[in-house]
Amino acid sequence: MLNERLGRNTMRFMEIRDTNPESEKLVRRLYKQMSAGEKLLRVFSAYRTGQALVLAGLAMRYPQASEEQLQMLWKRQHLGAALFMEIYGRQAAEKLPD
Repeated sequence: MLNERLGRNTMRFMEIRDTNPESEKLVRRLYKQMSAGEKLLRVFSAYRTGQALVLAGLAMRYPQASEEQLQMLWKRQHLGAALFMEIYGRQAAEKLPD
């Protein structure tokens, strides 16, 4: 479905409500009371949590990889192969497990 505001195709997902309306109102009110800095800290925290989950998954897929290799695998996954190669070069890519 075309999203006019974004100017590109986007999918609409079915909304799942697992929070009662009163709790949702409370959360919205608390977020409105937060400063921009507090909201940004929450975004950074969520990002770090996501990164930790991806690193844990990579460690399971590559049990012999060093911590440095896991970090580089995460960077390659995060940046995409082409940008990773542009930034870190072929030598870094060759040190990664297959």
